[in-house]
Amino acid sequence: MAPDRGGPSYQSISPSADDDNPTETLEQARQYNEASHFIASHAAEGQNFTFRGILVGLGVGLIICFSNMYFGLQTGWVSSMAMPSSLIGFAFFKTVSKHLDLPFTPVENVLVQTVAGSMGTMPLGCGFVGVMPALNYMLQPEENGPLFLSLWKLILWSLGLCFFGVVFAVPLRRQVIIREKLKFPSGTATALMIGVLHGRETTVEGPVEGPVRKLTSHSAGNEESPPRTSAESEPVDVEEAGKAQQSSWKSKLKLLVISFAVSGIYTLATYFFPILRNLPVFGWTLANSWLWTLNPSLAYVGQGIIMGPATTTHMLIGAIVGWGLLSPLAKSTGWAPGPVGDWETGSKGWIVWISLAIMLADAVISLGYIASQPLVAYGPELFGEAKQMISKRDWKGLLQLATFRKPSKGYAPLGGGEDDSFLNNRTRSDPRENPAASGFLVQEPKDIPEPDAPPEHLVNSQTVWVGLIASILFCIGSIRIVFGALIPFYAIIIAVFMALLLSIMGVRALGETDLNPVSGISKLAQLFFAVIIPQSNKNSVLINLIAGAVSEAGALQAGDLMQDLKTGHLLSAAPNAQFWGQMIGSAIGAVVSALIYRLYTSVYEVPGKLFEVPTGYVWIFTARLVTGKGLPPLAFEWSIGAAVLFTGLTIARILGAEKRWHPYIPGGIAVAVGMYNVPSFTLARAIGGFVNYYWKLYRKREETPIVILASGLILGEGVVSIVNLILASVNAPHL
Repeated sequence: MAPDRGGPSYQSISPSADDDNPTETLEQARQYNEASHFIASHAAEGQNFTFRGILVGLGVGLIICFSNMYFGLQTGWVSSMAMPSSLIGFAFFKTVSKHLDLPFTPVENVLVQTVAGSMGTMPLGCGFVGVMPALNYMLQPEENGPLFLSLWKLILWSLGLCFFGVVFAVPLRRQVIIREKLKFPSGTATALMIGVLHGRETTVEGPVEGPVRKLTSHSAGNEESPPRTSAESEPVDVEEAGKAQQSSWKSKLKLLVISFAVSGIYTLATYFFPILRNLPVFGWTLANSWLWTLNPSLAYVGQGIIMGPATTTHMLIGAIVGWGLLSPLAKSTGWAPGPVGDWETGSKGWIVWISLAIMLADAVISLGYIASQPLVAYGPELFGEAKQMISKRDWKGLLQLATFRKPSKGYAPLGGGEDDSFLNNRTRSDPRENPAASGFLVQEPKDIPEPDAPPEHLVNSQTVWVGLIASILFCIGSIRIVFGALIPFYAIIIAVFMALLLSIMGVRALGETDLNPVSGISKLAQLFFAVIIPQSNKNSVLINLIAGAVSEAGALQAGDLMQDLKTGHLLSAAPNAQFWGQMIGSAIGAVVSALIYRLYTSVYEVPGKLFEVPTGYVWIFTARLVTGKGLPPLAFEWSIGAAVLFTGLTIARILGAEKRWHPYIPGGIAVAVGMYNVPSFTLARAIGGFVNYYWKLYRKREETPIVILASGLILGEGVVSIVNLILASVNAPHL
């Protein structure tokens, strides 16, 4: 499942200037020029990349990594925890501030959360919550399984997957952040919170110099802020502002610590009293016969808070349809004659095929729409120009057309690096010197590109090209060493380059919707490899799994870095510092994740009562589905019907994106997750979603406090699960 960012969904607001008003357009240009100078001044801060920032980021990332491995093996859910990472980093440095030679700055905080997030999401990025359990425990002998890797091969596999997506994201930054100014809501939310913590005003439209007067955030709509009164325009008392800032971060930290402690105590209690994980709230009959129990885990309540009421409600619909209707139907008709909880012969294994069909339909329609948008919008015009250039034999112009998009539409050349963007922006930065050449009098304000960092703080082209080639070769080589001749070279190469292509869709989806559809991307890769790998190949299922894992890794890494780069851009952090921070965090996270996975699987039964690894079954069943393996009775017919239904629903969600009824159309991925997870997890998440609804929509309160609360609940269980791991390893008795 795609990772959550651990932050509320703020949305950026585009300037709404009148196209025919040159005065207002010049004002936009003036703001652009001032923002350029502001970014240049703050990008030169010495704390963009520090050893202490890397160490603290790795420390926070280690906690998140343990937490994500724990929850990933249970349900497939992971989170980068961007907002709590920045808060923990700020609290740590604030505590030791008297012993610091240099103050802890916002750009250094960006580095901390970048390193922590990249390290923390490695359990998903390296396939340890889905693909690897499928290879270890679910691959059948006739499929060349089960396949166990030695520790050094496990680490090599992880390192091979963790770099190429990061490097490939760099040349996309200028297009999606600087030119198109995509929202990346969670990255924007993290920037807003860091700005408040450090006393720097930051808006969704970019950094603003001066003391903090308010947190500028918008959850929906194109509302304009009311004009300030004379009282509001007066300078803020520095001492009062400092006290308010200190009170703000202390209250957030206190909330995080309390929620962490409460969740941790409850988690420890569940070891000694296992019944707490499955309360028969609907009676013993439904609990024992149909698996309808409640796991009142505070961490899953926290996950529901972060997911929001719409997503958790759709998951609840999936649980009701899957476990309340389809499961009894499959059992009573003999389609799934085994025990309900059996993945092979029970209704749990039968309804997972329906959820797979829903996920595939959602992925094909959603990602197809994202991929087709540029073609629909600019295809006819570009095709006409290309036809004219071919007739004139203007091959140089045709090449430029292939790599450039119209500046009037807000597009930029996709080069290897970013090091020329600042100079390009500076040449257009002052319309008073050359209004006609600047383009500000002919462009709409929303098409004016964002100011960028100075060239010395961008990732240069040589680093990108060398790094991309080296990381691709390393990925191909590591997979070949780990799996040998089981995976042919051509399949590995196709998988890597397909991952790069699909990661572009993932980045765009993340920037527009705050959802990185890595689950759908991996399923598309599996579907594609089912076409090119003959079913007669004994290794077809294995190849299918590896191809999907590579695509998921590339999309996850590219999306994570782009979300962090958005945060850094709004706070004027140096992109090259974030890039190297992400590389370090990913490398350490890959090694640590392999060690944690081996630790958990050596102590606990996997799959088992605590770690059911549902995403592992989703992976292996998808591979068997698309490679033509046998399905349970009537599962194919029901899967086709579900796919057709959710094809229509997904199209309706796309067409009604701005409509009031949009949240009421079930999302395919959420419904599918509610189906393949047992109801106990979904019910707890639904409670969290209702808490979010009550707090945010009913009481109309700011979302940040409950996100901090939710993060503490998640981290509390994730960290204290290490204590439970130790207790289990020494066979401490249950009560």
